[in-house]
Amino acid sequence: MGAIVRGFDTRAAALEQFKSLGAEPLEVDVKESGEGQGGYAKEMSKEFIEAEMKLFAKQCLDIDILISTALIPGRRAPILITKDMVETMKDGSVVVDLAAEAGGNIETTVPGELSVHKVVTHIGYTDLPSRLATQSSTLYSNNIIKLIRAVSPDKENFFLDVKEVFDYGTMDHVVRGSVVMQDGKNLFPAPQPNNVPVAAPPKPKSVQELEKEKKAAVSPFRATLTTAGAYTAGLGTLLSLGVSAPNAAFTQMVTTFGLAGIVGYHTVWGVTPALHSPLMSVTNAISGLTAVGGLSLMGGGYTPSSSAETLAVLAAFISSVNIAGGFLVTQKMLDMFKRPTDPPEYNYLYLLPTGVFVGGYGLALNSGYNIEQMVYLGSGLCCVGALAGLSTQSTARLGNALGMMGVAGGIAATLGFLKPSPELLAQMSAAMAVGGTAGLTIAKRIQITDLPQLVAAFHSLVGLAAVLTCVAEYMVEYPHFATDPAANLTKIVAYLGTYIGGVTFSGSLVAYGKLQGILNSAPLMLPGRHVLNASLMAASVGGIIPYMLDPSYTTGMTCLGGVSALSAIMGVTLTAAIGGADMPVVITVLNSYSGWALCAEGFLLNNNLLTIVGALIGSSGPFCPTSCVWR
Repeated sequence: MGAIVRGFDTRAAALEQFKSLGAEPLEVDVKESGEGQGGYAKEMSKEFIEAEMKLFAKQCLDIDILISTALIPGRRAPILITKDMVETMKDGSVVVDLAAEAGGNIETTVPGELSVHKVVTHIGYTDLPSRLATQSSTLYSNNIIKLIRAVSPDKENFFLDVKEVFDYGTMDHVVRGSVVMQDGKNLFPAPQPNNVPVAAPPKPKSVQELEKEKKAAVSPFRATLTTAGAYTAGLGTLLSLGVSAPNAAFTQMVTTFGLAGIVGYHTVWGVTPALHSPLMSVTNAISGLTAVGGLSLMGGGYTPSSSAETLAVLAAFISSVNIAGGFLVTQKMLDMFKRPTDPPEYNYLYLLPTGVFVGGYGLALNSGYNIEQMVYLGSGLCCVGALAGLSTQSTARLGNALGMMGVAGGIAATLGFLKPSPELLAQMSAAMAVGGTAGLTIAKRIQITDLPQLVAAFHSLVGLAAVLTCVAEYMVEYPHFATDPAANLTKIVAYLGTYIGGVTFSGSLVAYGKLQGILNSAPLMLPGRHVLNASLMAASVGGIIPYMLDPSYTTGMTCLGGVSALSAIMGVTLTAAIGGADMPVVITVLNSYSGWALCAEGFLLNNNLLTIVGALIGSSGPFCPTSCVWR
């Protein structure tokens, strides 16, 4: 028995199951990553399909029975067995096309019918599941008849004379296990049969194996020492940060960052694996709070009046695309889990707490109360609730609504803190309105099967917005670098934020291309890629030396432009070397990068909200692949 497996390392369990049944798995000798996200199938590359068709043609010459079931949601089933292949099969061969409902994998299949092409019988029924009831009833009745025959001394004519036809004295252990009472005597439970299989005794371990296990075991002292060393390093780092902190605000920001990171870790660890994609989508939408950075740096009247202000407008516009589109994509993903029997939803009622939150802040602001920090706290808690809500199906839609509340409150508090002029407020409103409309339009038109790659595309916008904001912040703060020693920290954070944003931007675009089929899903193994990546990393790290030592504006902007380009190239080389089947995990890691970029903006602008949300999203990345993919 042979089985052709269209799969990769992630199908190892299926291969083992085939082998246990005596099958011989046949794999295509082409390196390929063809799995999509969240269980979606994805079309293979051209090279893989060509090699696969050659293997199919060869197998058709030898096999007698062929069963095919390859489907891609939302598309016609791919043709795997051509007419020429069918005509090379042996006389009397049978093909079962389980994909007939979607057009069939076999070119000669007639969907819905039992047909014959040449000398090969084709089973193309499209209602095979509904035929299982008849098969199950037949199997059950056959078992009952066989049981009665086993009890009866007349194995052939037991049904002709029911009276005194059963002889329990000659019953074997199968029939004995079915008898509860005979002649008024209780026979239950039946004794164990004599031929009960006994498990084979465990194979004794060799001396070499025992020595190897003994060496691999970690002593309690060493384990405790390792743990104590880790805590020592962590607490020592905190002391160092406290000594080198330029001001009390920095220490407060580090505290907020650490606590938010811990909350993010514990929140994401409990997420249901099926909700991994919606979780990534809602965190991506929340990371659109990079708009706060853009709004904080905007200036001028109806139009920006400097290069820094122009970059800030672009950052706010791009972030708005991400916010509006991200929340709509999350809603469309959650709608995929909706069943006709589910109770009706009244999501519009969530406008009530949103109105109280944002409207109440507006009233307090008009009354002379400056409560922006409390609004930031409320927005941060809503974002925590958004991540926690996406942990289960029952609270997922609430989580999406909480995310919207958090973002709305954060933007409202930013505008209240800035108190822009009517002309500048018009500029801000126009940038966010146009961006939000574009995001809603894109998300509304996208097909269900393309939602995962759209999340990757939105990730790239977060990275680009972070780069623009960091560069604009450098332009604005440059006059203070020579006179304010604390500004050096801002300078460093701007460099790091630019690097992280560049990697996120280009890496997310490559992930989008592979998931969308624009780029080849197979890993791109560039010659000397490890040396190339190491060189890019070394150049990016080395660029901070002239950036910090030379106080000139030209050098600073050149270094920021250089690290932007280097990080963008690095994002491409790192992501392109990973196969399409692993893109969901890559997107998760890139989502984490976008969170760290948001954190950088929080430190740049001394904004607690950005630090909290950035730490939440950043800490979610390292643990989402573990909690949602491997568990």
